[in-house]
Amino acid sequence: MKCPHCGNELKEGYLICEKCGEEIRIVPDFEPEIENSITETLSTLAALQEGEDTQGRAREDGESKEQKTQEHNASDEDGRKIWVIASVVLICVVGLLSYSAYAYHIRTVEYQIKKAQEYAADESYGEAIACLETAYVKYPDVAQILFLEADYYYLQQDNDSALQVLYRIIERGDFPYEDLEKAYNKIVTIYANQEMYGQINELLRNCPEDGIVNMFQGYLAMEPEFSYVEGSYAEVIPLKLSSNTSGTIYYTMDGTKPTKNSTIYTAPLFLETGEYTISAFFVNDYGIESEIVSKKYIINLPVPNAPEVELYSGEYTEPTMIAVEGIEGCKIYYTTDESEPTADSVPYTGPIPMPLGKTLFKFVNISEEGVSSEVTLRTYTLRLPGAISTAQAVSNLVDRLVENGYLEDTEGHNQRQNGTFSYQFSSVLRVGGADDYYTIYEYYDDGTGMLSRTDKVFLIQIYTGEAAQLGYDDKGAFIAIPI
Repeated sequence: MKCPHCGNELKEGYLICEKCGEEIRIVPDFEPEIENSITETLSTLAALQEGEDTQGRAREDGESKEQKTQEHNASDEDGRKIWVIASVVLICVVGLLSYSAYAYHIRTVEYQIKKAQEYAADESYGEAIACLETAYVKYPDVAQILFLEADYYYLQQDNDSALQVLYRIIERGDFPYEDLEKAYNKIVTIYANQEMYGQINELLRNCPEDGIVNMFQGYLAMEPEFSYVEGSYAEVIPLKLSSNTSGTIYYTMDGTKPTKNSTIYTAPLFLETGEYTISAFFVNDYGIESEIVSKKYIINLPVPNAPEVELYSGEYTEPTMIAVEGIEGCKIYYTTDESEPTADSVPYTGPIPMPLGKTLFKFVNISEEGVSSEVTLRTYTLRLPGAISTAQAVSNLVDRLVENGYLEDTEGHNQRQNGTFSYQFSSVLRVGGADDYYTIYEYYDDGTGMLSRTDKVFLIQIYTGEAAQLGYDDKGAFIAIPI
């Protein structure tokens, strides 16, 4: 069959010319219902004609042959002509009405969809799509037409054409929400099957419907969210970075552009005094990267005063306690190995016995916000003229513990434990307001080589070498308990 407009040879079943785009108006075969209607009409006309002939014959029997010939011949001829003409006219009217009804019927969306589905059942997808395109021209608001067309393209593995059809639905913007949701679902499925996750991300970022976006969160790579707005703060802030779904956040803190080689965010970033430019981006489980987002923070925290140490630097010849005055909201930390004190250093909990020899103390106040004060330095030199050495003090203690049966030998064995005890000098302490002692700590080795300190603290009088154990009176003051 050829197109009546341009003469192009048409494919079987096509209702639109592929060359000129004109709709082909053909007279299709009547459907059974319409054909039956015409048949009934013709049967009725035939019955009427037969009845008239019967009546004519009856009248002829009642009249003479000669009189009928003369008087009614002309009348019968005229009647037959009228009936013939009326019959033809009626047949034409019925045929025209029947054709009009059928022509209207085949142009309905239901008819075109049904025909398309019949073609598709035979895997004649080209003819099915042609039917749907014809229907879409007249019924552009029926989403089912486009969904079927996209499905038939998809079954032919023509994903690009299927996507183009589905994009018509979301680009129109006037289809019901249910149709939009269905269109997005089909598009995402096609992209996901081809691992085109970047296209899914772009599709969802341009989607105005939050409900639909939430359905496919896993494919979306949004910029990381910051728990604090950028600006100035007078406190340490624990900055948290979060993402819309599972994946990895990479960040920098100096304003440089982050990459996949940058630090991975795993815990809050504690921003202390200073200026920071935090830059971060997110990579979801499908490898889709978000845009980089950067925020600036200025942290201005009050700096606490340096610790006040009551005892000045200098040389001392008798045991002396070193006391430090604290301030509210801060903790004091100190070192004696010349390193800078931090929150990981030894905390100051009370007066410290001055060590023998020369010692450099460094003290620092650290606020609750983690801000450190300036460091206070003190250098002390403690010399005790006439005192026994610390080594001699430890030896005197061991001998005394053997004498009273606490130890079996000077190697530190006893009958109560399988391991051994050892003793180490700690500091010089004034006890009872007059006597000065070396304090010596006891350690236990269970045979593994690991020393653990016991709860006993022994004393050796620095001049006489007399042994005692450190105790406390009812007021909490130090006392020496002879052993």
